[in-house]
Amino acid sequence: MKEFKLLGVILLCMVVLFSGCGASNTVKGTGIGAGAGGAIGAGIGAIAGNTALGAVIGAAVGGTAGALIGKKMDKQKKELETTIPDATIESVNNGEALKVTFDSGILFATNSSTVSDASKNALRSFSTSLKEHPDTYIKVVGHTDNTGRVDYNQTLSEKRAQSVFDYMLSQGINNNRITYEGKGVHEPVATNNTAEGRALNRRVEILIMANEKMIQEAHQGTLR
Repeated sequence: MKEFKLLGVILLCMVVLFSGCGASNTVKGTGIGAGAGGAIGAGIGAIAGNTALGAVIGAAVGGTAGALIGKKMDKQKKELETTIPDATIESVNNGEALKVTFDSGILFATNSSTVSDASKNALRSFSTSLKEHPDTYIKVVGHTDNTGRVDYNQTLSEKRAQSVFDYMLSQGINNNRITYEGKGVHEPVATNNTAEGRALNRRVEILIMANEKMIQEAHQGTLR
């Protein structure tokens, strides 16, 4: 029975992943309904080792409303690619959300949780863009590699996420739409056995998700 359930999750994950290849967010937003999204999101989150991303995928709206949200996210993604070129901007949640990834080395000095002066311009520009798109929720997630003690890295990831959170609040982001957490060593995106892999794991991810107002307008067909 366990093997059957695992196979089902894997097959569902493959459908989502392959349906997203080469498609815009507008197209990808039509590909998954909310019910299926919850099950698939949990499976992908577990397989990817990234429960934050899995939670986002699990909230997919789908259908025509999902397509409208995807179109809106496409527009914001293009803006952010120009605004913050040092960050990686990816479409997630079947095109209905965005994940912005900053290398921790860009934001912080080694073993520091204080946002560097050099990175403040990027975060300031990012915050300005977010204020121009107010109908979203924002989640800041800190990650580390596995060098050093697990508890130290957990605390460092939390402090770094909070520093980004605090700085974005100082730039006028409403605290009702933004949260933060630290994942420490627990959600690597690459191997910790190489310097290159560890560098990829030291990161801050910022997830941008549709809020209730955007979802309601998408269902009503009035989202622009």
